[in-house]
Amino acid sequence: MCPMVPLIFGKDLRTLKTGYGTMISSDTTQVAAMTRAEYDYYKYHPMEEISSWMAQMVKDHPDVVTIVDYGQTYEKRTISLLKIGIESEKRKKAIWMDCGIHAREWIAPAFCQYFVKQILQSYKTDAKIETMMRDMDFYVTPVLNIDGYLYSWKDNTTRLWRKNRSPGPSGDCYGTDLNRNFDANWGTIGVSFNCSSNTYCGTQPVSEPEAQAVTYFVGSRKDDILCFLTIHSYGQLLLVPYGHPNFTAPNYDELMEVGQAAATAIWNVHKKNYTVGSSPDVLCKYFETSQFCFDPLTTDDGKTWFADPNSGSSRDWARMQGIPYTYT
Repeated sequence: MCPMVPLIFGKDLRTLKTGYGTMISSDTTQVAAMTRAEYDYYKYHPMEEISSWMAQMVKDHPDVVTIVDYGQTYEKRTISLLKIGIESEKRKKAIWMDCGIHAREWIAPAFCQYFVKQILQSYKTDAKIETMMRDMDFYVTPVLNIDGYLYSWKDNTTRLWRKNRSPGPSGDCYGTDLNRNFDANWGTIGVSFNCSSNTYCGTQPVSEPEAQAVTYFVGSRKDDILCFLTIHSYGQLLLVPYGHPNFTAPNYDELMEVGQAAATAIWNVHKKNYTVGSSPDVLCKYFETSQFCFDPLTTDDGKTWFADPNSGSSRDWARMQGIPYTYT
């Protein structure tokens, strides 16, 4: 089975809240006090602090952590990830995790940082985590959409900015939704070709440098990457490919099996109920709001409901590359 992060780490993580206030409560008061003294995982951090934190992780754990630069944003900022794993002469499988592809979803970069802290804190004492670190590498990008993330910190008027910061074709609007820009049924459903829209998919597939960076790095290692996890907010959801309702992943049943196992593990620890499925199947039903609903569908029982299909997501692209386990 896929070593899906919520499934493996469910017993180690405690409460994770997706609001704008308190984020995480740790295992013990002592650990919480120690963590806050070193780096506050209980608040959102601006990009400068996240970059400094990445460098500190390498300094603190030079035997298992390295920084890999693998691209540039539209505004020429370096996109970097943390490669985490115990050195081995054998060829290793890998797990990809990116956070912050949507700028306003601040809980996602916060989670990536917390996840890194958890595995680095656990692998020397937890046999399961140590085995994973020996057998696999983790590629963790805390903030993929750096330009957009910085812009979302500018002031209250930009707080909910979602896209990157490349100018549109007309020059009077900005930003492409990076999670609609990948070469996966691009531009076919659940997108906008209006640059002012939050779901503007760009001028062509992989037009954006951030999407190009992921496409090159992951694509050149696709035979070694076992699991592709892209972290978003908000909602207690584990979404499987594909976002287009006319396509079904060849291993859909296995993806659902792994997702349901992860949801069960989360429930056993947190008593939080995660919904598993493709976005056309579950998003609109989950939120029960037209904000997420597009084409009306009539089911066999005669009921009409609305789906939230989408195309051009990184999750769908990764599955099309042959990476077996891809989830949002």
